[in-house]
Amino acid sequence: MKTLRSALLATALLTASLAGTSALAQSAAPAAASAAQTEHDKLFALFAKSDEDSLKRNPISALFRGDTRYADRLGDFLTPEYNEAERQAAISELAELAKIDRSKLSPTDQIAYGVFKESNVQGLKRLTPEILALTEVRPINHFFGFHTFYPTLASGKTGIPFKTVTDYENNLKRHADYVKLIDRGIAKFQEGQKSGVVETKLTIRNVIEQLETQLKQPMEESPYWAPIKAMPADFSEADKARLTTDYRRVTGEVYAANQRLLDYLKGSYLASARDSVGLSQMKGGDKLYALLIEGSTTLPYTAEELHQLGLSEVKRIRDGMEQIKTEVGFKGTLPEFFNFIRTDPQFKRKSREEITQRYYDIGKMVDAKIGEYFAVLPKTPLQIRPYEEFREKFEAGGSYQQGTPDGKRPGTFYFNAYDLPSRTTPGEVTLYLHEGAPGHHFQISLAQENDKLPAFMRFGGNTAYVEGWALYAETLGYDMGFYKDPYSRQGTLDDEMLRAMRLVVDTGIHAKGWTRDQAIEYMLANSAMGKTDATAEVERYIAIPSQALAYKVGALKIQALRREAEAALGKKFDIRAFHDQVLNTGALPMPVLEAKIRTWIKTTKKG
Repeated sequence: MKTLRSALLATALLTASLAGTSALAQSAAPAAASAAQTEHDKLFALFAKSDEDSLKRNPISALFRGDTRYADRLGDFLTPEYNEAERQAAISELAELAKIDRSKLSPTDQIAYGVFKESNVQGLKRLTPEILALTEVRPINHFFGFHTFYPTLASGKTGIPFKTVTDYENNLKRHADYVKLIDRGIAKFQEGQKSGVVETKLTIRNVIEQLETQLKQPMEESPYWAPIKAMPADFSEADKARLTTDYRRVTGEVYAANQRLLDYLKGSYLASARDSVGLSQMKGGDKLYALLIEGSTTLPYTAEELHQLGLSEVKRIRDGMEQIKTEVGFKGTLPEFFNFIRTDPQFKRKSREEITQRYYDIGKMVDAKIGEYFAVLPKTPLQIRPYEEFREKFEAGGSYQQGTPDGKRPGTFYFNAYDLPSRTTPGEVTLYLHEGAPGHHFQISLAQENDKLPAFMRFGGNTAYVEGWALYAETLGYDMGFYKDPYSRQGTLDDEMLRAMRLVVDTGIHAKGWTRDQAIEYMLANSAMGKTDATAEVERYIAIPSQALAYKVGALKIQALRREAEAALGKKFDIRAFHDQVLNTGALPMPVLEAKIRTWIKTTKKG
């Protein structure tokens, strides 16, 4: 399941897909440091300067934090100037960081130093001309692209403020930036046609369908018009009339830009797009996939190592499913058991209202138990809602959108109510634990709310940690007593199987030449997923290579660290303290988290 996630994983993954930048790259400028400053002061002055400059270049990140100083812009993505500014910022930042004596920093500051350095090193790797030539010329696919992100942003339903006339005017200015961005995206696609680096026919056909769906909506029924329907009562009649006129005109320009993109993709680009789906079959794709694996897992794995790890995990989980099949008395084969769960009416929800109420009930059930496992709870509230119908078809089973650090905008757990007959009930608790509490909502909110951390640790992250934590959070359902029913256990094993299969399928597609249909069949054969979900998952892996690898890699590391702590500490082990150690410094690369937990184990043993 995807997460529209922390301010940086929600918006920086999107930015990375458009501009080829690292999801962790931060801005930097030489930080002035007086002779009286401590090494800590120098470090945090650099962090603060870096963050402020980054927000100016990436105003969407600011918006998602509730910072409206740059709310009249989307950003200059897909321009050489933007890429060079990001590159120079990382170079300057690393130079300033080298002037700081790491040995004189506290242990927490040393962690921050190391994470900050690594994020910029990774960012520079993604900003080389060689890598940009493989990423920027594929600026949009059906999973990441402003064409699906922006309507929701502009609707006024994501917490972006629409309280004042200025807020409404800022949205109009963002519309103008969107039009420019779409036209730049077309130009980048054209560059790729010339260089031979192109998207897949599969992803482009999906984008075409997305655009056609949006353009069929009458303007006054579209997300772009929602702010006009909800204008504050205290606006003057003159302002209401003027804004209505302006929104009609500028929204028409947005529609025209989307129509230009649609016409170009259908009329020119689709014919030149790749029939193949894997990166290994794209010019330069092998090198790009290796870089993406490094970035998503934060560990030195090869594609083959991850493929074999996936196969071993699939076998282990299948053995657990066989035990459940025996327990419930099902007499057929495991694939027949999967099909039983896919098709039997007892595992179906009858309506959007019924599935919504079920998730409300799960939320209350988790709230009653959560204090036994976490000493520190988020202040940010969590809301539960289905995806909007205009985008639900191409979304995952669930996702999370972060709130603001001050808690004024809640975090949101989204679930998918599209094609309910294809969805099954056993995995509902697991989905909530992953996307909601204590998964993404806890990890992202606790980091954002911790103002003692530098901004890049509050709002940044890496996929192995972020998704690894959420997958680990699913396993807490065993501790909390939620998986006593065998079908609930089957549901959580099925979700764990999904992450294991991802290791096999992602590497199969992008390193071994697997086809889309081959990948779908593998997932159906090894789980109770419906074909709709399996298809959406595989098409997601095709659109965003390597991201799906991080879940299992991160979870296995966190689970191993917990076992290590339990064995070493015995009666001194406190699950709430362990979770606090994992969560209280933001999303760390796996090697950094491992070192931190081992230091905590040694300190705790000494008493």
